Amino acid sequence: QLQLVESGGGLVQPGGSLRLSCAVSGFTSERYAIGWFRQAPGKEREGVSCISSSGGSTNFADSVKGRFTNSKDGAENTVYLQMNNLKPEDTAVYYCAETLGGDYCSKYDFEYDYWGQGTHVTVSS
Repeated sequence: QLQLVESGGGLVQPGGSLRLSCAVSGFTSERYAIGWFRQAPGKEREGVSCISSSGGSTNFADSVKGRFTNSKDGAENTVYLQMNNLKPEDTAVYYCAETLGGDYCSKYDFEYDYWGQGTHVTVSS
């Protein structure tokens, strides 16, 4: 059974940085994509970023381009979202999610099959 566990969230001041981790276990496919989504209170869940088994990565949300960067470790069991120059508007619960069988990235949550429990990010002075 595929399992994803996010970590690295917390409280940070505006302009600060955080690195979120998504640890994946039970991976069974050579083709996959891991997306990052976030949901702020009272707002819809938003696709933020994605990295795929092909090595490609992208930021979906215009508001994070130039500030957020995807990466993965050599064992390919953990992916990371480096978040720099954080703004109060970035405050949300961040989720990682995985779709199996394809090395494509999608900003739509219904494309993903498995989800982590979420990690809270609060940007406040």
